Amino acid sequence: MTVDWAAIREEAVAHLQALLRINTTNPPGNELAAAEYLAGVLAREGYQPVVLQSAPGRGNIVARYRGQGESKPLLLLSHLDVVPAEAERWLYDPFSGVVAEGCIWGRGALDMKDAVVMQLMTMLLLKRLGLPLERDVIFAATADEEAGGLFGAGFLVDQHLDLIQAEYALTEFGGLPINLGKGRVYLCQVAEKGVCWVRMTARGSPGHASRPHQDNAVVKLSQAVARLGKTPLPFHRTAAASDMINGIGSALGGLAQLGLRLLLYPATSEWVRRHLLGDPSLAETIFAILHNTVCPTVFRAGGKTNVIPSQAEAELDGRLLPGQTVESFLAELRAIAGPDFEFQPILVSPALETSSQTHLFQCLAEVLIRNDPGAKVAPMMLIGATDAKHLANAGIPCYGFTPVQLPKEIDFVSLVHGHDERIPIEALLFGVKTLYQATVAFCGQAQPEKIARRT
Repeated sequence: MTVDWAAIREEAVAHLQALLRINTTNPPGNELAAAEYLAGVLAREGYQPVVLQSAPGRGNIVARYRGQGESKPLLLLSHLDVVPAEAERWLYDPFSGVVAEGCIWGRGALDMKDAVVMQLMTMLLLKRLGLPLERDVIFAATADEEAGGLFGAGFLVDQHLDLIQAEYALTEFGGLPINLGKGRVYLCQVAEKGVCWVRMTARGSPGHASRPHQDNAVVKLSQAVARLGKTPLPFHRTAAASDMINGIGSALGGLAQLGLRLLLYPATSEWVRRHLLGDPSLAETIFAILHNTVCPTVFRAGGKTNVIPSQAEAELDGRLLPGQTVESFLAELRAIAGPDFEFQPILVSPALETSSQTHLFQCLAEVLIRNDPGAKVAPMMLIGATDAKHLANAGIPCYGFTPVQLPKEIDFVSLVHGHDERIPIEALLFGVKTLYQATVAFCGQAQPEKIARRT
């Protein structure tokens, strides 16, 4: 049976529109309606999906395609919640799912209801074609990723691990193209930075604001926060960063390859980043994969204009490279801020790193290149965080793989969590086709004798 990709395109667009029209803004989430929509689609195709509520309205869905072999499953993991949208700043209603200018528009079109649809269509195609795979394929669409995942992937790992236990998982933020010169390189996520949110406190002498003094907690904190915001943290080269930069360099070749290698040495990295990369967004990303980072985001002090408070607090978003610890990160902060401040971690999750030297990664790369001849594939470190951190707690290694073939005018980074989020229809079809083919390539078709033994 051949696949009618034109019909699949229309079906995928319709499912994405339906999901975009279900407002799953987190908070509060309300992902149950989206989970029930998916359950209805899967049930009509012969699946027996399980919908699980981690709290009222917080819906998660799991379904399984049964393979005929004995290899451990592949997990396709996505999330149903989205970040808030400022509707008045959008060209189209962010929850309309409108099709315009060759794109489907809406909050979640790229993060990550498009991936939900890619994974859903993969499951539907497996069932319709009845492929005798060597391993099960598990579909899990979860709640709460945008707020840490405790009501979603964390809930499944803690309370329903038997439903999602797998050898590997595929999730978001990989399979993304970057255009460098005349070449295109797809970056597949193999690592992500850890998180360390910190509350920073300064103390001082209270008093009447009509008589300023030098022991003002607000002034001390603001000066230290400004130093943290302007001073780079120390350079650290990791295996994941080396693989990413060398992989991109190998794809480009020539002088570009030599220039990129210089990013991996502290004496030359900053000069190359500032003067040779050209793309400011790429330069910022390269900086983040070679340093721990800290970004002040919240400032809290006082309660009355004419009173000098005795303490002031700031909240800092810290991101840690693989191999770094909370203690080593806080030491870097103290070296810049000075000794007179308290640093209290308020949320911590570890950095993750998975080898790219696996059969699964090879399958991902081969299918990408088959569907985009002339392109190259390189591993990537994500500077943010995903639900992969919950899977790591269960010993499930994870790759970021949501393949999209985006035109140059669609800037993925600025649209995710930004205004006018959208995905070209052809990019969605590319993702459906590529994810389906990669899934089949990795899971393989079972040999006849294994099918006989299983049945």
